[in-house]
This record gives sequence, C-alpha cells and structure tokens, in this order.
Amino acid sequence: MVKGKTSTGFSFVISDSAINNMELLDALGSLESNPLYMGRVLSLLLGEEQKKKLYDHVRAKDGTVPQDKIGDEIMEIFKTKPVKN
Repeated sequence: MVKGKTSTGFSFVISDSAINNMELLDALGSLESNPLYMGRVLSLLLGEEQKKKLYDHVRAKDGTVPQDKIGDEIMEIFKTKPVKN
C-alpha cells in the first residue's frame, strides 16, 4: 500500500492491487505516445473517487483542471515509497 501527501497537500492512498495491475502498466506505456491515457492512468491508480478529489484539488478559479498540475501531482505520487504493514 502507498499512502502519502503531495507538496501541495493532496492526500492519497493506493492499494497494492492497483499498483500490481497490468492494465495500469499498459496505460502507462500508452501514455508516452498518447497523453489522452492520463485519465485512464488516474482511474486505475487512484480510483474514481480519489481522481475526482485530485481534479478538485488542482481546479483553477475558472473551473478548469490544468493538465500540467495533474502531471506534477502524479509525478510526486509515483515518487512516494510504499508503506510497510
């Protein structure tokens, strides 16, 4: 399990099964050539509820969700070390 908080204050929990999901690996592989896979990566990694919380966390005053801020958050999430049970 991975638990953490990004430098901007977004708290997250990622299950071991999400981390060990081949579909996540496939989506990450596709992301390099097609940035449209970012939503799929977020859904597989965080689940729909945490994905929505992340979007709300970075949402701009005009209501949009800046893709560069999502990219920054996801990079921090991937750098988080797993928690030992």
